[in-house]
Amino acid sequence: MRPSRFRLLFCLLALFGAAAPSEAASPATELQVRIGYLAYTPPSGPLLSNVIAAPADAGLRGAELAIIDSNSTGRFLQHGYGLEVAVRDDGASLVEAAAALHAQGVRLFVVNAPAATLRQLSAELSDSLLFNAGSADDELRRGQCLGNVLHSLPSRAMLADALAQFLAVRKWSRWLLVVGTTADDAAYAAALRRAAKRFGLQIVAEKPWSFENDQRRSAQAEMPLFTQTAEYDVVLVADERGDFGEYLPYQTWYPRPVAGTQGLTPSAWHKTVETFGAAQLQKRFEAHAGRWMNDRDYAAWIAVRSIASAVTKLRRADAAAIRDLALSEQLPLDGFKGRKLSYRPWNGQLRQPVPLVHPRALVSTSPQEGFLHPHNEMDSLGYDRPEVSCDLAALARP
Repeated sequence: MRPSRFRLLFCLLALFGAAAPSEAASPATELQVRIGYLAYTPPSGPLLSNVIAAPADAGLRGAELAIIDSNSTGRFLQHGYGLEVAVRDDGASLVEAAAALHAQGVRLFVVNAPAATLRQLSAELSDSLLFNAGSADDELRRGQCLGNVLHSLPSRAMLADALAQFLAVRKWSRWLLVVGTTADDAAYAAALRRAAKRFGLQIVAEKPWSFENDQRRSAQAEMPLFTQTAEYDVVLVADERGDFGEYLPYQTWYPRPVAGTQGLTPSAWHKTVETFGAAQLQKRFEAHAGRWMNDRDYAAWIAVRSIASAVTKLRRADAAAIRDLALSEQLPLDGFKGRKLSYRPWNGQLRQPVPLVHPRALVSTSPQEGFLHPHNEMDSLGYDRPEVSCDLAALARP
């Protein structure tokens, strides 16, 4: 190498060497986003069947994965995400834990709790933004909307409409409705009645479940007699806890399919959902949690991802600004469901397709083809704007 070239190379190395320390020394501005995860699941009581229990950490693992995903993309913008977890055995203790996190400056929360506790949390955390990832209660989306709450979990009305659309397409229009004994069963049954009326389907008979015995040994003898009534095309079951619904398939008086909380089931998420990149999400979740992703996990995951997407667009983590952006429908979200998801401005419900599954396969996804809507086909599921008495855009911001 000639001396002149050597001197030129030396000068360039010296120049870049001098520049490197100054860049490293300049402090990097980083936005730290703290998200609270609040969970309380009331005791379900003794089950009358030997169903596989839902995982105790449902919801939490989805939120954790979303934090990992958000940090993976956020580091390029110097955004960091952290999860502050409070899991309690009762609603009052959860409200206290939430107040403690609020006192520490947390203003963004993902909540996996019943409707009554969610209302308490909404009042306690009035200047915060809460994402409901645990309650399917319809009144929270219809007449008792909370100004600082968005819903990432589908409502019962959305689930019932998704199922009813499929049954209408298959022309299974005559239903036998079997209703369990809990308040949640009654709420699910009410959603099914609404869906039947909405899509022109007929409930030919309705029977309350009144047995108190374990059906494992007697279902073959008792279920056919219990389901003997006017002829029906399908048996719809409202048994959210799982007391008896598992014993209806293949035991009905007429050889008919079973759907609802058992049999063919509408759900926000299921292991058998694999298209539109969902298989990659499933694999990441299973590697993280060591089990399958369920609907509560997905609702918590998309809630955290909603926050991260809004922070990426806004470049700040202000609760009111994130709420306004979400309700403006200018926050399209990729939820691995084949369509861009968004929040309804009138009740804060996340628009999303609903898979219809049985334990080992995906059967269909609603909204079904042909069920149109003037604004968004996904608004054919659940309460549409004219059916809702509240409007989040008109309510006070957090």
